[in-house]
Amino acid sequence: MTMIHIIREPASEEVVREMLEELKTYIKLEVDIERNILAGGGVLHADCESALLEDGSDQANIWGADFNPNSYHITYDSLINIRPNQNNISLEIEDPKIRKKVFDIAKKLFKIP
Repeated sequence: MTMIHIIREPASEEVVREMLEELKTYIKLEVDIERNILAGGGVLHADCESALLEDGSDQANIWGADFNPNSYHITYDSLINIRPNQNNISLEIEDPKIRKKVFDIAKKLFKIP
């Protein structure tokens, strides 16, 4: 079973392990930059996005990324990020302000040093 967690407070090691079950080396993330929460785990960014939408997030505030908890590396690529109506025509989050918000939320919730 796919393990998607919505993270509102810093994630425990156990929760991080559960989010790694599918992909082993990295975690698919969707980050709500207005609510300062994220959903992580599973195989598809869309699974995480669905969890946030069901939790009350607005799709316009949800951005996709991947997180490697061993290296603390974050990449900002996801099909979810292709949004011509929000001036993002790439898989990558192009707006540096949005990237920073995604990073800051992930840093806090994954306790990135």
